[in-house]
Amino acid sequence: MTEIKILVYSLLILVLLVGCVALPGKRTDSTQYEENPFVIRLDIPAPENSAGGLIVADLNNDGFVDYPVTVPGHIGAYAHDGSRLWVTETDVSVGGSSERHGLPGHHGPGVQAADVDGDRRVEVVYLTQDSTVHVVDGSTGREKWNARPPVPDGAERWEHVVVANFRGHGDRDLLLQATNAQGYRMGRYLAAYSIDDLKEEHYQALWNRDDFLACAHNGARVADLNGDGKDEVLGGTIVGADGTILFRIPIVGHIDSIFVADVRPDIPGLEVVALEEGGGNRVFLYNYEQLIWQIHYRNQEPQNAAIGEFDLERQGLEIWCRSRYDKHQKPFIFDAYGNKIADYEMDRVAPKGWTDAGVEVIHKIDWTGDQKQLAAAKERHTSGDVAVFDPISGQFLARFKEKADRLYVADVSGDWREELIVLNGNELHIYHNEQENPNPKRHRLWSQTHYRRSKMTWNYYSP
Repeated sequence: MTEIKILVYSLLILVLLVGCVALPGKRTDSTQYEENPFVIRLDIPAPENSAGGLIVADLNNDGFVDYPVTVPGHIGAYAHDGSRLWVTETDVSVGGSSERHGLPGHHGPGVQAADVDGDRRVEVVYLTQDSTVHVVDGSTGREKWNARPPVPDGAERWEHVVVANFRGHGDRDLLLQATNAQGYRMGRYLAAYSIDDLKEEHYQALWNRDDFLACAHNGARVADLNGDGKDEVLGGTIVGADGTILFRIPIVGHIDSIFVADVRPDIPGLEVVALEEGGGNRVFLYNYEQLIWQIHYRNQEPQNAAIGEFDLERQGLEIWCRSRYDKHQKPFIFDAYGNKIADYEMDRVAPKGWTDAGVEVIHKIDWTGDQKQLAAAKERHTSGDVAVFDPISGQFLARFKEKADRLYVADVSGDWREELIVLNGNELHIYHNEQENPNPKRHRLWSQTHYRRSKMTWNYYSP
């Protein structure tokens, strides 16, 4: 009996180690850049359209986050200090409009980074346009192995890959997604694989589905909604770790954007926010077992959102919706219970010279270090400026003169606050808040698994 207990405890420790090794930034000292912005010059082509993006991850296992960047035909990886780690010319699966060309959609990075084989070193995982899964060493770009699982009938190719934990073993599974080859393309096809099986070219999926109600413009996201240590797949349908459908929202139109957060702390687990286009233009809040509420504001399309602690006087998180207007946006905000709490005209709050097309690529951001969170965005429909603003009032608090092709927000400095990472042509510009952090001892955001998952699967519509 004692030997059995020792074996069980050993296995539990192994699972915990495997599940946490890919967390970036294990150093406890502050690693803020001296320059602001810190500039990294890239050896890959500048974006010519909306194809390709970026993520951050500790690729070389030194405790600092690094910068994988993608454009069609290239993946470039750059260290935290700006030095080049590696560049690969490859037909990486990135593209523009997912409904016309397939996933991962506008600004979708097309890469994942995690320790997927348990060697305590980070790998980069990506798909090429021929449906091949590639796993490369994070620090060198050297290919470790590849696999080409079968493509489902009705799909052109596998288009989107996500590192996941479906069996409770940590980052040791992959989710593949594809759209229908004909007509308006939606990511209805899913297949879950053990990474060990793929490595051995054993193509028996853990499970697969051809009826996933996907977001219309971006790939599936994963998160552990119910706290059981395994990931669910998030869309208009919530798919359990074993491939069963747990819940489906009563969608009529299609989903533009999807997010995961602890919107309602009074309800166990995490919730999903989905924004509908058509069918009433509703905002849905739901989890793995129920619809919590659905609401619209004058049937105006929400299109994009930011979810965060924007109003400290209210319980739970607030949902800021951008609105669809091509010009003269009119944002509106709901509280955690579906009550509309504010609305305004963007033209009245934007700074002088800001485009009348408004904002795009909107991220929630922990910028100040206070409990109140803010939002970050770039000028819409142009490679323009970047700003941090208060979602409730619309007040712009910081503006950075830029020619931003991409905007990404993540904790890269080590003091848990988030930075702005801007792709400007052939350069990354990394901006940090120079004010003193009032709460420097908080845990880094990377300790939240759903934060790490979301930062790997973002795109234009769902940062």
